[in-house]
Amino acid sequence: QVDLVESGGGLVQAGGSLRLSCAASGRTFGDYAVGWFRQAPGMEREFVATKSWSALTTYYTDSVRGRFTISRHSDKRTVYLQMNSLKPEDTAVYYCAANRDRASRVKKDYAYWGQGTQVTVSS
Repeated sequence: QVDLVESGGGLVQAGGSLRLSCAASGRTFGDYAVGWFRQAPGMEREFVATKSWSALTTYYTDSVRGRFTISRHSDKRTVYLQMNSLKPEDTAVYYCAANRDRASRVKKDYAYWGQGTQVTVSS
């Protein structure tokens, strides 16, 4: 069992930055891939970024590549999503998820999910 807690969401103007955090409660992410997904109102939850447990594999969805960076703290208890040059279309609830198997762009591959944090980008 992995309990995940996201934080760092908020309201920001277009062009601004936010850093989301995903903390693992009671354990480390040492052998888990961690992904970020987002869900806008009325839309499907979509993949944003993921990093493998070894940190050797990283994937981004095309719309955020070059603007967002996924990273993990050296203590392997926290994963971050640094979001720069934010756009109104980035507005969504952002979820982190953990996967014991491998880094994946597919949400059904992730067994553990946080509750989400709201990101709102105003134009």
